[in-house]
Amino acid sequence: MDLREFKNKVICEELEISKNYGKIFSFIDFSNVNRWFENDNQDWNNKLLANDERLSIDLERLKSFTDIFSERVRIYYGEDSKNQGSLKFIYVIRKIFGKRNIEISVDAIKMLQHYDTFCILSGEADFTYLNNFLRKEGKKVIIIKGGFITAKLRESADIVVNAQKIKKHIAQIIKDKDLIWSGLCG
Repeated sequence: MDLREFKNKVICEELEISKNYGKIFSFIDFSNVNRWFENDNQDWNNKLLANDERLSIDLERLKSFTDIFSERVRIYYGEDSKNQGSLKFIYVIRKIFGKRNIEISVDAIKMLQHYDTFCILSGEADFTYLNNFLRKEGKKVIIIKGGFITAKLRESADIVVNAQKIKKHIAQIIKDKDLIWSGLCG
């Protein structure tokens, strides 16, 4: 076993994802994931961030992380074709993850016969119904979430992972120019 395989094995053990989960397809609700660390003031080593720093999701690290335990990774996001920043984001996200996907619930049901475990990266309670449906169909469910989730959503999963546990694998520290500017003018 090389170092990369060992690291991946350790990460799966930390997440409590064993071979019993079979073929895993991961579905990323990016509008939810993108807000996971917006109020954090510490990095993954519990070091305080400077006033001009904040945590942001690193798309390449997010893809690499989900690839560790997933056979397929799909990402879902909104588009604003009139916003130049949105267009740049769409270009980058498509380069890393591939084409845009339709809708998480629709895709999860359409691909039902191709996976054993549905992994949702979102804490949205709307997924409770989908998770319960998938479990009735014999699928396992993993939720990776940030912050509080409802008891019903928690009960709809086999494993629930708090995003704080994976922060070191998917986040980056960025300088917030807006904070610097407001500090100089304010």
